[in-house]
Amino acid sequence: MPENHVIEFLSSEWIRNTSFTVLIILLYLLIGKFLKTNDKLKFAKIISIILIITTLTGHSRNIINGYWNISENLPLQLCGISNLIGCFILFIPKNKTLFEFFYYAGIIGAIQAFLTPQINNFDGTNYEYVEYYISHGGILLLPIYMINNLGYELRKFSWLKVLIYLNILLIFIMPLNFKINSNYMYLAYPPNVDNPLIIGEWPYYIMYWEIIIVIFTYTLYVISTRKKT
Repeated sequence: MPENHVIEFLSSEWIRNTSFTVLIILLYLLIGKFLKTNDKLKFAKIISIILIITTLTGHSRNIINGYWNISENLPLQLCGISNLIGCFILFIPKNKTLFEFFYYAGIIGAIQAFLTPQINNFDGTNYEYVEYYISHGGILLLPIYMINNLGYELRKFSWLKVLIYLNILLIFIMPLNFKINSNYMYLAYPPNVDNPLIIGEWPYYIMYWEIIIVIFTYTLYVISTRKKT
């Protein structure tokens, strides 16, 4: 059976993977900046298509190998929800609320995933390893690309609205975790990583997370809108 693979922060493995992923993201953003207006959207859709392929392939592999189960493989982690949004957001009419949720949740979730990587259901194959960085790189890259190249914007108090949406999700996901013995959004117990933002045991670390998320979302809002105000 597959196990969770934790990559230690600032290890040689972490530095190699993070550096390569950041380089690809910066290169993609740079290329997108110089594309013609009509080509910017097409270039962005490549990211969504890659996310669709990795999502379908990942679930298919787990099903075929007998690893898929309702307690671990539903797209109910913060990054899983962001990944799902990233698959279709460019193929539907422009939705400001959906984009704002994707922007905050995708970037914050992906940054945490890169700082303290934990590859769940890791079966030792290169696929699971690479997929982790493709999916998390995609949900970090796509919202940044959309706000820089596709005319998407963050509205005033968008950060506060997203906090409300996240807490609504918490209300539904927390009891579901206890119902199906899962740990979506790490609301049942903390992830097995050395993360300084995990303070205390359940439920105290969740309370601290509430404060941390407020700081993160507002800071991201200020940084992302500073040049437009």
